[in-house]
Amino acid sequence: MADKKHYEYSVNEVPPLGHLLLLAFQHILIMIVVVSLPVLFAGQINETPEFTATLVIFSMLASGIGSIIQALRLPYLGSGYLCPNLCGPSYLSLTLSAAWIGGLPLMRGITIVAGLIEMALAPVVQKLKSVFPIYIVGLVVAMVGVSVISISITSFFGLTLLGDAISSIDILIGAVSLFIMVFCNLWGKGFVKVYCLIIGMFLGWGLALILNREYWLNLVLVKNSPLFALPQLNTIFRPITLHLNLLIPLIVIAVGSTLKTFGNLLAAQKFSEPELEKVNYVPIRNGIVADGLATALSGLFGAMAVDTSSSNIGLAGATKVLSRWISVVAGGIFIVLAFFPMLTNALALIPKPVLGASMIFTGCFMICAGLEQMLNENWDSHKTFVVGIALSFGLSTSFLPSLYARSPKVIQTFFTDPLPTTTILAVLLNQIFALDKAYQKIKKTVKPRKSK
Repeated sequence: MADKKHYEYSVNEVPPLGHLLLLAFQHILIMIVVVSLPVLFAGQINETPEFTATLVIFSMLASGIGSIIQALRLPYLGSGYLCPNLCGPSYLSLTLSAAWIGGLPLMRGITIVAGLIEMALAPVVQKLKSVFPIYIVGLVVAMVGVSVISISITSFFGLTLLGDAISSIDILIGAVSLFIMVFCNLWGKGFVKVYCLIIGMFLGWGLALILNREYWLNLVLVKNSPLFALPQLNTIFRPITLHLNLLIPLIVIAVGSTLKTFGNLLAAQKFSEPELEKVNYVPIRNGIVADGLATALSGLFGAMAVDTSSSNIGLAGATKVLSRWISVVAGGIFIVLAFFPMLTNALALIPKPVLGASMIFTGCFMICAGLEQMLNENWDSHKTFVVGIALSFGLSTSFLPSLYARSPKVIQTFFTDPLPTTTILAVLLNQIFALDKAYQKIKKTVKPRKSK
């Protein structure tokens, strides 16, 4: 076992009930952020308020169930790490296209298949451990943190769309929230350090209510939401369809989502079990299976696809609170919250600058944990070119999206997002640039035979 100094609460430790509930609530504050995704999705396809409410409920149910099974460490299912699920944006564009083409039946079909693809890839990832040396593992972990930079910075500035006007008040709210979180984490002790995110978010929210009347008016409108609601169960019994012309982009996005989950679980393992000298791929495999199952289950419900949350893992690393039972309790509370729209809507109104500050705060730990792991190894020119080239092209997908939109279809297929693009290129380049070492090994084995 690792020294206790690594943790406030270790991965298998059960915190006292009061702390367990409050720590779970701290993670729920991050999970609740993406409740806006089902609302956005329903608005894009011009659905009814009843459909929207049902979509939110089932999406929260899938997220809660996914968070629980990910943490329980069942046979062949679940990593046993604090790695909650939420409605990930990875599948948003594809599910929107499916809904426009074939409605809810097609959306359900591609989501179920995406989950099944991820489950099928899980044992493959375990077999490919030889193509993931430690420095590439570190690169993947760092890129998980990098992948949330875009949404975290736009939220920090209070933006929904890049063309929106920037308010100096929103910048102030985001900066104060981030400073409070960092201050509490660096110089706080005990309660203040462990609950740095809750303290920063609620003080930032309070400041927003004082400085911007719009935030207060939005919060007042929550009283019009029903306190309790049940979903429309007829969505579960609707047909499920699949279009073959969506299969290739579905496979690409499913592979990208699997790599994101892979990176999240690697980070969770590094934070939870720092004593490990090598990656233990068994819980990683089981975690990918659990994430695929949760995604397939969300499709069965007729909900948005769910995914592991890098921000929650970053929070665990920041606070040194790694207990997997927090994820179990957070998942259970999330399931209960799904049936109480008034509470859910109130929490979902946390101001964007505050949310952006929380994502920047948690992302710091993901990026730096990966860089530390990557640079811990003896460095050489091979690694310089692998990492440099992979990063250059991977980050360019975020810097220059319009360039790739005009590229040939083959390029568009694989150059979609910094995380999958960087990971795929790094794995390929590592194999190519290692050919000289493989050749030298062959020469060493062949020479003695010739001399005989």
